[in-house]
Amino acid sequence: MANRLTKIYTRTGDTGTTGLADGSRVPKDAPLIEAIGAVDELNSVLGVLLAETLPDEIRSCLTDVQHDLFDLGGELSRPGHTIMTDAYTSRLERSLDGFNKVLTPLKDFILPGGSRAAALAHVARTVCRRAERRLVTLDRKKSAPPCAVRYMNRLSDLLFVLARVLNRAAGRSDVLWQQGKNR
Repeated sequence: MANRLTKIYTRTGDTGTTGLADGSRVPKDAPLIEAIGAVDELNSVLGVLLAETLPDEIRSCLTDVQHDLFDLGGELSRPGHTIMTDAYTSRLERSLDGFNKVLTPLKDFILPGGSRAAALAHVARTVCRRAERRLVTLDRKKSAPPCAVRYMNRLSDLLFVLARVLNRAAGRSDVLWQQGKNR
């Protein structure tokens, strides 16, 4: 990496614009910046989840995802520059299949909760869905990276499964939704 941050504040964003890696400036509320921000937020939420005690294979998987999300952020901040490939999504699918095979099939909807780590995985899943929606907005304008929406869709599925695996690892059950419970 050639550029190092030696000064954190530059004052260049004080007028409501931000710089992209290619040197161009865009409004801070542009759909592209909304997508970059949502991906960054997801990465931060995963950092909170990683601060928990987690099984090694989940920690490794989520750390890989954090690196993927940084790659995606880099790709978004430099339009036309490709980093992510279909191999990223394929790796998520293999992880998803591996983690899911130890779980019992669901017959009911589940509520976010159980163990703290599982609840945080559910928070990450919902933030992932928001990032996916921001990428869909970009995709409609043909400015989203080709693999981004598929990757985020698969990642939200993985986070759902990881929440269930984390509950199981903690000796907790999934929290089942009871329709009409409070009638």
